[in-house]
Amino acid sequence: MRVVRATVGLVLVSMAALSAQQQPAPTTPPAPGTTPQAPSQPVPGQPPAGQPGIAPAAPAPQPRIFTAPVGLLFNTVRADRVEDFEKAMGYLQAALASSTNERVRAQAAGWRIFKATEAGPSNTVLYVFMLDPTVVGADYSLGRILADAYPDQAKLQEIWKLYSGSVTGGSLLNLSPFKAPPSETPGKAAPGETPPGKP
Repeated sequence: MRVVRATVGLVLVSMAALSAQQQPAPTTPPAPGTTPQAPSQPVPGQPPAGQPGIAPAAPAPQPRIFTAPVGLLFNTVRADRVEDFEKAMGYLQAALASSTNERVRAQAAGWRIFKATEAGPSNTVLYVFMLDPTVVGADYSLGRILADAYPDQAKLQEIWKLYSGSVTGGSLLNLSPFKAPPSETPGKAAPGETPPGKP
């Protein structure tokens, strides 16, 4: 519980500084596992960009790769789309649990999802992926994992719509263990010094 509380505290303190790194999510990105098209071209299965109420397709998300033994992924979710996000997370957890890919199974072993009690930025709901340990160098992008688990494109589009329509941003942190420098034992005087409490 101390780790979870510390993680939530770290998230809330860090979110303002990390907001500049947030991924734009109000738009619908191309389906995971497919080759992204240029922004000026329509995405198959979607109305052409430029129509009223229709947002253009966003660029493909960047790979989520960790270089440290522990990692955090922050996801800010629209308060009115929490149910959609959690449903998408159910599909993700099923994909991780059923994967036959050794690397994905190794990723799943250290992958935990937390929901913050405190409100996130702009009254969003904050979800934290804690990866402990990480698989260093592995891609933690949800699109790739979902595409491998759900080959049916219609189903994949349905899941991706739940996710992309609910998330407003995300950030990644690499964490390395902290080791304090050597220090003196409390109450023990250094050579040549008077012990504490003695004249």
